[in-house]
Amino acid sequence: MNRFVSICAAGALAGGVFVSASQIQIPEPRRGSGDSVTGAFEGWYYNPDGSRAFLVGYYNRNSRQELDVPIGPNNHIEPGGPDLGQPTHFLPGRQWGMFTVPVPRDFKPTDSYVWTLTANGQTMSIPLRVKPDYVMSPFTEISVGNTPPSIKFDPNGKAIQGPLATLGLAPARTATAGTPLAITVWAIDDMKYTSGTSAPLTRARPPVTLRWSKYRGPGSVTFDKANPEVEKQESGEGAFSGKATVNAKFAEAGEYVLHVTANDYSGDGGGGFGCCWTTGLVKVTIR
Repeated sequence: MNRFVSICAAGALAGGVFVSASQIQIPEPRRGSGDSVTGAFEGWYYNPDGSRAFLVGYYNRNSRQELDVPIGPNNHIEPGGPDLGQPTHFLPGRQWGMFTVPVPRDFKPTDSYVWTLTANGQTMSIPLRVKPDYVMSPFTEISVGNTPPSIKFDPNGKAIQGPLATLGLAPARTATAGTPLAITVWAIDDMKYTSGTSAPLTRARPPVTLRWSKYRGPGSVTFDKANPEVEKQESGEGAFSGKATVNAKFAEAGEYVLHVTANDYSGDGGGGFGCCWTTGLVKVTIR
C-alpha cells in the first residue's frame, strides 16, 4: 500500500517532466507483520549446456514476521505447477536469487510462468519471461572475471557454483526431532571483487559468508549460528578455501529442506551485478 503526498496544488517537476501531485507516491514504512510477500524475478540466464533458467527471489515486506505458505492455492507457479521448487518458508526482507526454474526449450518471449503468493490475506503475482532485457550472467562478472564461490556438502562430493539451488541436487540427511543435526559446508573462492565505481572494499570482509535458513518443512528450525564463520584452511584449492559447520534443530518430525546462500566479497544480490553468489539445498528427514 502507498500513501499519496501533495507537493503543491498545481503539481511538480520530476526529472524534467511535469507530473501532478496525485502521481507522486511515497511508500509506507515496512510493518513488523501483517503485510504481503511478493516474488522477485531477478532475470534469466543460459546454462553452459545452452539451456535456460529463471532466477527468482522474493520480498517479504514484513520486518519481523516469517511466514510459511504451503504449496497449493496460496503458493503456486503456473503453468506446469503448482510446485516448481519454490520456497514455502519466507524470511523477512528482500531475499535474492533463492531458486531457479528451468525454462522449456520452446519457451518464447511472449510466454510466461506466473508465481502467485497469498500471505496475510494479500495476493501478489509476478510473471517470469525470457525477454532480452532480463538476461543476466550469474556465473561471471566480466569486468574482473569474478566468479561465485563453489560449495560442497561433502569434501569429496560434487561442487555447486552459482545460484543452482534445486531439489534435484539436494543431498539427503536424517535426524531426530529436538536433536541438533550438524551440516558442514566446504567453500572455495577466487577472492576477486569489483564495484560499480571500481572502488576498493571500504571495510574488511570475509572472502565467503554463509546464510542458512529453513526453505520448507512442517515445523520450526533453529540454527546455532545462521551465519557460521567460514574458517580458512591452509591447504586447499583456489585463492581461498574454508569450511563452516552449522547445527540445526527441528521442532517436529517431517520432511524439511534447508537453504544456504554463499556470498563472496560482492555481498547480497551480488552488489547489484547479479553475480556472484551460490545457493544450495539440503533435504532432511526428521523422525
